[in-house]
Amino acid sequence: MNTTSFIYYGYSRDTYRDCKPQIQLTNLKHMMFMNSWLLAVTLIFLGIRIYDNYAVSSVFVRYNMNGLDRVGIGTFVCFFVLALIEEIYVVLCLKNPKWQFQFFIYPSMLLMMGFSLLVSIAQPQKPAILFYVLLVLIAVSYIDTVVNMSIALTIFSIAFWLSVKYGFSPLRFQQKPPSIVNEDIFYTVLVLSLSLVLHYTRQRTRLQQFVTYLKNIQITNELEIKSSFDALTSLFNRARFMSMATEVLKSSHEDYIVVCLLDLDSFKQINDKLGHQMGDKALQITGRTIMGGLGGHTEALGDDRKGLAHFSELVMEQKLSFAGRLGGDEFIVMIRGEADREGAKARLQAILDSLNAVSFGELNGIHASFGVTEITADDNDIDKVYNRADDALYRSKRAGKNQITFSETKEGLV
Repeated sequence: MNTTSFIYYGYSRDTYRDCKPQIQLTNLKHMMFMNSWLLAVTLIFLGIRIYDNYAVSSVFVRYNMNGLDRVGIGTFVCFFVLALIEEIYVVLCLKNPKWQFQFFIYPSMLLMMGFSLLVSIAQPQKPAILFYVLLVLIAVSYIDTVVNMSIALTIFSIAFWLSVKYGFSPLRFQQKPPSIVNEDIFYTVLVLSLSLVLHYTRQRTRLQQFVTYLKNIQITNELEIKSSFDALTSLFNRARFMSMATEVLKSSHEDYIVVCLLDLDSFKQINDKLGHQMGDKALQITGRTIMGGLGGHTEALGDDRKGLAHFSELVMEQKLSFAGRLGGDEFIVMIRGEADREGAKARLQAILDSLNAVSFGELNGIHASFGVTEITADDNDIDKVYNRADDALYRSKRAGKNQITFSETKEGLV
């Protein structure tokens, strides 16, 4: 195991970076738990301290917590307010996952350690049990890197050692007896060693769980991609396109929508004359050209194929246009977002012009026939819509190919 691997709990830096969202969420949840505990304890102590001001006998003294009755009310108020501020910030971070949060765990640790030091110094005749418990709890709760957490835990332990050995003059508490000081220092070294070991082993196990979780997501995404997308063009396959188109038809028809069938002209000649490899390249170029012509399709996918796994949801949520490959050289497109037929035709014409302008090796231009039908309020069956578009495509072929033809409507043929 190299040094870098040890720093990231036995994993590479890239693996650790991939797990950052899970790490941050885990830290947030643990921070909320710790802050909630501190809020409750400081509020209880504050209530007891206020009561002691007016009571004949101290509640702290009665329960053998001598010394806490001399802590100022303002000190408890200060810890309560700071813990409350952190709690509010944690809630905001949970609602805004993109916020940078990681290093904010250290002020939270510092507040917890500060409170444990206060309780220890205020009770000079007792060992610092609370400090030991919180040190171990912090070690097993928070994840950063082995180096950062080791430095933080060591600094807290040194600060505690100095406070019990030399006292803390600003609070004017009685200095601990040498026997208690020696006991605190011995157990501090022991608990610190245990905390460092527990931190590494616990967080390594947790990181392993995160890695397994990410691998499961990756496998799920790959299955989603294979079941929904055409491997050659990265467009939706026939089944997925028809399923999504059916969902669109079942929803409101307030928006203007058209469905277009697109068939490459003389594709067999490309395969016969230029070879099947060039034929596949023509299909890939057609897929990319269609995606580019749809605009939002390309922007939502970006350059990373991982975006395919969630693209279906984006299409439905953002009402994007989308396309599919039905098989062979036949494609299908659903265009949304245009105001009328002229807008839809202009977008399709831009796609056709781009295909005609293709120049790749011996491939000079890709010709295609388009058959288009407009969605009406009565349309709820994608098969009937497909048949209308197919009729328009047939007329486009008969009329000379490489053109756009709309299905017959009240306005006639286009």
